[in-house]
Amino acid sequence: MEPEKLISSQTVYQGKIVNVRADSVLLPSGRQTVREVVEHADAVVIVPIDDDDNVLLVRQYRYPTEQFILEAPAGGVDEGESPDDCAQRELQEEVGYASRKLRPMGGFWSAPGFSTEYLYAYLAKELVPSKLNADDDEAIEVIRTPLSDINRLIRLGEIQDAKTIAALLMATVLFNKP
Repeated sequence: MEPEKLISSQTVYQGKIVNVRADSVLLPSGRQTVREVVEHADAVVIVPIDDDDNVLLVRQYRYPTEQFILEAPAGGVDEGESPDDCAQRELQEEVGYASRKLRPMGGFWSAPGFSTEYLYAYLAKELVPSKLNADDDEAIEVIRTPLSDINRLIRLGEIQDAKTIAALLMATVLFNKP
């Protein structure tokens, strides 16, 4: 298989969090088409597990969904910041803890059909209180959830966020290994 070849690119929108561009590409078949691309910085998603085997999740209102969503702490990697440093910062901002044992679990594309966002997933253990001020546009409630309840919450639709489901699956696989 051959990759698609860029012919031209046009910026359609530039925002605070995302940019949108329309790329004209040449397909391997010789046909030309347009790919709409949402540019988003890389991000992290963290599964913090306390000493009592509770997962610290966050509940926050997500305007596009018009509802409160239960999700793992997450956030964008700032320019010049490493994913590891971002994970510690987001833990402190969103749940008020740092991790003495932050373990990378791998990563994944959030929506590879239209977005450039790549998420680095982390398992955070040995949590210690360490609070940073939350972003001024976030109102977050921390929800301690027994690790044993996670599968049920996903099955019942209490957890619907894809990055959270993916990271929890990754953590469950790692957590259950010797």
